[in-house]
Amino acid sequence: MPSARPIWKGQIRLSLVAIPVELYSASKSGARLSFRQIHEPSGKPVKYEKIVPGVGPIDSDEILKGFEYEKNDFVLLEDEEIDAVKLETRKTLELVQFVGGCEIDPIYFDKSYYVVPQDELAEDAFRVVRDALRTTEKVGLGQIAMRGREYICALKPCGTGLLLETLHYEDEIRKSDPFFSGISKAKAEKDLLDVATQLIERKTAPFEAGKFKDHYTQALRALVDRKLKSKGKRKVSTDTEKPTTAESKGNVIDLMDALKSSLEGTGGRKKAASKSTKTTRKKAS
Repeated sequence: MPSARPIWKGQIRLSLVAIPVELYSASKSGARLSFRQIHEPSGKPVKYEKIVPGVGPIDSDEILKGFEYEKNDFVLLEDEEIDAVKLETRKTLELVQFVGGCEIDPIYFDKSYYVVPQDELAEDAFRVVRDALRTTEKVGLGQIAMRGREYICALKPCGTGLLLETLHYEDEIRKSDPFFSGISKAKAEKDLLDVATQLIERKTAPFEAGKFKDHYTQALRALVDRKLKSKGKRKVSTDTEKPTTAESKGNVIDLMDALKSSLEGTGGRKKAASKSTKTTRKKAS
């Protein structure tokens, strides 16, 4: 078991079966660079004070949570009152429904957590639920309360353990219509579609996360290292971006030619089956 602390302890309940489990965050933030704001003249980090207009800086123990029911009018709540709110989902994740593994639109997924049994006594029941989900190719749905709010969650097998993914509520998702309404409903031209389809098929391969690197973080790390070597000098030489072929030529590349060139670059035939088609064709009515 890693040294990480669980973010939630409770039980998974399936009908009359209760399994004591712990949740651990599946992602880590330490891999990314973070920056502090620095006061340039003094070189000291900027601190943030809690200030009340007309009063000035205040202590943290003077702060309550408030809900603004009308403009500038608040209902005040103390931490003890909030903690006293009784929700069964604070300690129990009850699996109330099961769906196919691909039935949940990816737009609803939020964060991922590893689920492990609390002790050896819980492992037998844990394995039964894990293997039953894997055999039926189903995902268990329920709700869980943690970190000051209640989440919808999906439970699925993950190696020898389980993976819990929190989901957004329906009213948290923006409707796509306002964004897509201005896009024409015309279909893509068949010859262009055929070449694009071939390109996609040539580049299709199993997903391997390790093949993708965070180039931005690597570049920032290199910049920080150069600054350290230059002993904090303000100006540090950086590689300038080279213009792409299209930008350097300063002209518009024909879409079919671009697709063909891409297809040939993947090791395909030197000539695509379709004839070259200019992108200046009239839009489909």
